[in-house]
Amino acid sequence: MKFGDYAKAGSLAGVVGFRNHMTTLGLDMPCDDIVEAGPGSPLARPLAFEDMTIGNRLGIHPMEGWDCETDGRPSEYTMRRWQRFGQSGAKLIWGGEACAVRPDGRANPRQLMIAEPTLSGIAGLRESLVRAHVAATGDDRGLVVGLQLTHSGRFCKPHDNRKFESIIAYRHPVLDRKFGLPADRAPISDDEIKRLIEDYVIAARRARQCGFDFVDIKHCHGYLGHEFLSAHTRPGPYGGSLENRTRFLREIVAGIRAEAPGLFIGVRISAIDTVPFKPDPARSEPGALGPGIPEDHPLPYDYGFGVDPQNPLKPDLGEPKALFGILRGLGIRLVNVSLASPYYNPHYIRPALYPPSDGYHPPEDPFIGVMRHIEVVRALKQAFPDFCLMGSGYTYLQEFFPNVAQAVVRQGFADIVGLGRMVLAYPELPLDILNGRGVQKKRLCRTFSDCTTAPRNGIVSGCYPLDAHYKKSPQFKLLAAVKKPAKSA
Repeated sequence: MKFGDYAKAGSLAGVVGFRNHMTTLGLDMPCDDIVEAGPGSPLARPLAFEDMTIGNRLGIHPMEGWDCETDGRPSEYTMRRWQRFGQSGAKLIWGGEACAVRPDGRANPRQLMIAEPTLSGIAGLRESLVRAHVAATGDDRGLVVGLQLTHSGRFCKPHDNRKFESIIAYRHPVLDRKFGLPADRAPISDDEIKRLIEDYVIAARRARQCGFDFVDIKHCHGYLGHEFLSAHTRPGPYGGSLENRTRFLREIVAGIRAEAPGLFIGVRISAIDTVPFKPDPARSEPGALGPGIPEDHPLPYDYGFGVDPQNPLKPDLGEPKALFGILRGLGIRLVNVSLASPYYNPHYIRPALYPPSDGYHPPEDPFIGVMRHIEVVRALKQAFPDFCLMGSGYTYLQEFFPNVAQAVVRQGFADIVGLGRMVLAYPELPLDILNGRGVQKKRLCRTFSDCTTAPRNGIVSGCYPLDAHYKKSPQFKLLAAVKKPAKSA
């Protein structure tokens, strides 16, 4: 598959051309003709939610860092990234980045980790973000900053970024084969789960000590919390029924309520999965990845969440809606909705034209992936209008992001529109939109996926194509050498 098979956003003739392309794809993509500026615009309106006010409708997603110190303290790279999050002008900073609750839960040896020796550094991250926000906007009114707490589970690499040290909720026949899990690797025991729950509670208490407004109990992207949601085949109190599969989350929340009363809790959720994908071997050549196709998988597919077990390529929001009902009962209505996993079906979570080095070319027009995100969040918002929902998957829209984001918020499809990799190179985008300055097209992420390829190969995370800080660094040459074998023909 070649890149020319899909129209690039930059090739579309304005909003009219964008709409025409959506029509050819059969997508009813919300898109406003004119992006409003000023305090009365849909994206600028504050959102009063429970006991807090979110100052506008633009947010920053948590992104896993690969550039902290080896003990989990933030480095200068980490500090710069958080300062740029503050500089963006977005008012909901969802978690900053994934922060491990203990050493064996890190997805890489340089992931941020919350522990007594790292507290001053993590508190400094938040303070630096707030200072940058005040410098960019004049004050910190309506700024809400959280910390995402995580254990990477199946995708732990705490000592060597080339070697998984997986901690699994259950044996998964497709993922075990795909990632080479040893046959004798047993799932985490019930007793160890209880100890891990204690670690989450301690981490939340520490996050409050560092000044964060809320914590996110991460349940997305194939990491351990997300894997519990699909633990249909796990015996005992943490698997089988949905009640059991949410016990891990419910016990963490109960512990936080007891040990850190008053701390807000949010959850980032992969609302739907699909089966793992791989490059089509019949259409792959040396140095050229093929388009993605599903891995061989059993039916019924008892290893997913938010999918039809008889056809796991088909979403089914029955259980996600039941999960939302459980969250409401827990007093949690702040939810960041994502999809699937970057490790085994990245075209779902991050619609992109260019694959990471360990991925595959998109099996669908990436705009279809963007619309999938929008439709899932819209369906959940319709069913749970009292929730504050933040949507994901918008970066591929590029220059049409403001038009779609405004329409999504104006029509009530989502409350907050989130950006991730887009702000790595262009942190001022939210303020440019809110102030009516227009989009700087040369700074827009074109989804080259270097921000994924680099850390997957042990290179510090960042936007290498567009951010001179990384483009001029020694790591740029390392990344070029890594990318060469995977370059498309």
